Amino acid sequence: MDTLVLSSSYQPMHHVTWQEAISMWFAGRVEIVEVYKERVIKTVDVVYNVPAVVRFIGNVVKRFKVNRKVKFSRDNVFCRDEGRCQYCSDKLKNKEFTLDHVVPSSQGGRRTWQNIVTCCTSCNQKKGNRTPEKAGMRLIKNPKMPEYISVIVEGELAIKKDIPDVWKNFLGGF
Repeated sequence: MDTLVLSSSYQPMHHVTWQEAISMWFAGRVEIVEVYKERVIKTVDVVYNVPAVVRFIGNVVKRFKVNRKVKFSRDNVFCRDEGRCQYCSDKLKNKEFTLDHVVPSSQGGRRTWQNIVTCCTSCNQKKGNRTPEKAGMRLIKNPKMPEYISVIVEGELAIKKDIPDVWKNFLGGF
């Protein structure tokens, strides 16, 4: 169960494991804003609720800025593309999709945010080793590097459909 991390001005920034959140709390870097009432941590002497939402105290450390680069990964591409084939718009399952090089690697296409899209198997086979134009296909939207917060908060978690209720007050739009 993850913990949502807010900036000192209550802006969602990131999510961490509950263990990391507890460490930050004991170090005095964050305050606990919300807890999971049904989840507890037991020590010999004390019982703590697992933190659901924490907020940085004071200024945010540079490495936690919202505009840092998003890690390129299969899951993050799936999140960026909202779980849809970028050619036919079919809804895809997380484990049953392919990644397609818009410009095929055999033609110099690289594995970058701007050249990789989620794709269903049939569209990937139809496109083959061609560009979308040569295959007579159109991309729904041009691929680009997503902003960090949209993948971590809105993309990844929304597609997993497991956003805890206590987070929704801080995320907006859910």
